[in-house]
Amino acid sequence: MKTSRKTIESFLEPRKMAIAGVSRDPKKFGNVAFTGLKEKGFDLYPIHPSASGINGTICYKDITSLSPGIKNLLILTSRRNTFGIVKEAVDSGITSIWIQQMSETKEAIDYANSKGVNLVTGQCILMWTDPVKGFHKFHKNVKKFFGALPK
Repeated sequence: MKTSRKTIESFLEPRKMAIAGVSRDPKKFGNVAFTGLKEKGFDLYPIHPSASGINGTICYKDITSLSPGIKNLLILTSRRNTFGIVKEAVDSGITSIWIQQMSETKEAIDYANSKGVNLVTGQCILMWTDPVKGFHKFHKNVKKFFGALPK
């Protein structure tokens, strides 16, 4: 099932999400995404099994440590971890999941869909959070030009 623009907008609208796969390394995408979303005013809850904090924000050891009020999860992990995170998220009451492109697995997508999760896949979150310059703005414009943006 392809991701729709409505699904993307629904995920982003609350501007509040947990993030699995945040990195302490400023050169890794997990840190770039976290920092970029924070700069855009998103209310973020980073999940990292061994970090107490990243960039001044308290980290949670796992999804079960989050407040029950958090319903959105962005997954930036390697594929080998994605299914376990999706399962833990669904079991913990997360209802909306964005699996960053390159983190997806068929097993994780099928499981999330079978549980009725509002699911975004095949998309880069930074491309959808109003990029004003750089690679993500260029990437969005190229997809738009070729009619490849979700409708």
